[in-house]
Amino acid sequence: MPADVIGVVRETELFRAVPAADLEAVVASSRLRTFRRGQIVCTTGDPGDTLIVVIAGQVKIVARAADGAELTLTFVGPGGTLGEVSVADGGPRSADVETMAESQLLLIPRETVQAVCARVPAAAQALARAIAATLRQLTEATSDLVFLDLPRRVAKLLLSQPRGDDGVIGQQLTQEEYARRLGSTRQSVNIAMRGFERRGWIEVADRTVTVRQPDALARFAES
Repeated sequence: MPADVIGVVRETELFRAVPAADLEAVVASSRLRTFRRGQIVCTTGDPGDTLIVVIAGQVKIVARAADGAELTLTFVGPGGTLGEVSVADGGPRSADVETMAESQLLLIPRETVQAVCARVPAAAQALARAIAATLRQLTEATSDLVFLDLPRRVAKLLLSQPRGDDGVIGQQLTQEEYARRLGSTRQSVNIAMRGFERRGWIEVADRTVTVRQPDALARFAES
């Protein structure tokens, strides 16, 4: 297994406190796979028998309806993990995972993660925190979907994205992808963003969104 894979795994929240020898054993027992852009990694109902660590690239976690409608729950980039709930309870995957770029993913067997958690209390605590964070995120997203109108949901989503010192959002998404995060349509998201742009709060150029007035955007989202 390449040394850089071990380095990425070592920086994850879950394995940060795991001793070097145990960490090397974890990686040795795992599979490193390369996926094309747009490839389905797993689908709802698949066995939840591995923890997935994103070594390179990016994936999205998606809930899909029977009619093909999509709701993007989150994105996971290098150093991120997914599948913690299935590792904890042994249940099936609860959403689809799809690559957004060519990606390298490390698939760690559930039994390996459980064994590490049994030996290293800090790892078990990190697993519990990851599950709690997922629950909090889904609770907040559900609350926003019910109680906030679309423009305020767009504002919250923009503010939640990592930005550079110049205000540029690092994750360049299409408005269709924003719509899938918000359970809406591209046209409605476009209307909301154009409204923010007219007020001078943001600037949009192709996929690049620059937040010019984050305080104003935050006041609007919370009003």
